[in-house]
Amino acid sequence: MSGPTVLAFETSCDETGVAVVRGREVLSNVIGSQVDLHARFGGVVPEVAARAHVESIRSLSHRALGEAGVHPDDLDGVAATQGPGLIGPLLVGFSFGKAMAWARQLPFVGVDHMEGHLTAPVLESDFEPPAVALLASGGHSQLVHVKAWGDYEVLGETIDDAAGEAFDKLARYLGLGFPGGPAIDAASDGGDPTALDLPRPLRDRPLDFSFSGLKTAVITRIESAKQAGTLPPLADVAASIQEAIVDSLLEKAFNAIEATGVEVLGGGGGVFANRRLREKFADEADRRGVALHIPSRKLCTDNGAMIGAAGVRLLQDGQYSSWGSNVDVNMRLG
Repeated sequence: MSGPTVLAFETSCDETGVAVVRGREVLSNVIGSQVDLHARFGGVVPEVAARAHVESIRSLSHRALGEAGVHPDDLDGVAATQGPGLIGPLLVGFSFGKAMAWARQLPFVGVDHMEGHLTAPVLESDFEPPAVALLASGGHSQLVHVKAWGDYEVLGETIDDAAGEAFDKLARYLGLGFPGGPAIDAASDGGDPTALDLPRPLRDRPLDFSFSGLKTAVITRIESAKQAGTLPPLADVAASIQEAIVDSLLEKAFNAIEATGVEVLGGGGGVFANRRLREKFADEADRRGVALHIPSRKLCTDNGAMIGAAGVRLLQDGQYSSWGSNVDVNMRLG
């Protein structure tokens, strides 16, 4: 599918993502990972992340354009994440993108990071509104009614920790390292997901999430099992934690499908890289006859291509950002 050719930047947290997207086609999608840089701290250090973005963004831009076979003169616009996220990292990508657009006299669009995740499925499928989208990452867990492109209603969200945050905190408690989602996913191989009796929180609020209490329940049960000498193997513990988080996301997502009456479910965010989540969502969608659109794992984690996809639509709609625009760490959909 043809459309504008956009150079896009994603620097909301600890990944430097640069991509070239033409319409709904990804021409290149390069990522400078900072996982090893932050692992020794057990989490992302904003100042360290911002410095790493500064050091890598220029070279990654050249690489993205080179892999795409696109000269800067052939671009139709530039997009960059405007928020939400960490202010230092956001400023790097947003300022670099705006400066490049200014220098080339190209339209510039600031993109909501969550709208990027919401839009990502269009790069690999025929995902279209009306739909429900579940966005689950390290900083966010929310359900969105996508009535039309640009017309979003947040149906529910976490009242405390996000799903990815719960994975990170529990992985750190178990000594599995950072980032926690992939670590628990890997540790769960062959484990019994019923080994620990864990709650599925906030069932009295069908569209909202809560993971802080789950974290407390895990620690309480593990400490009690240690004292009793009945602690299950690590694989069982990891599988039980993973199952509880996935079940909560699954239940609330299909509650939203029932509440809205739509038959299309999209998903995005790093938590959707989890193998068990992808498996259970596919099974449940098939059982209910719901069309499920989840990006490939490389497009679930933070990346420039998803910002490019959203940027293409904004450019086509003539929704350019002003040269005086700035980042918004608390940017919200809807």
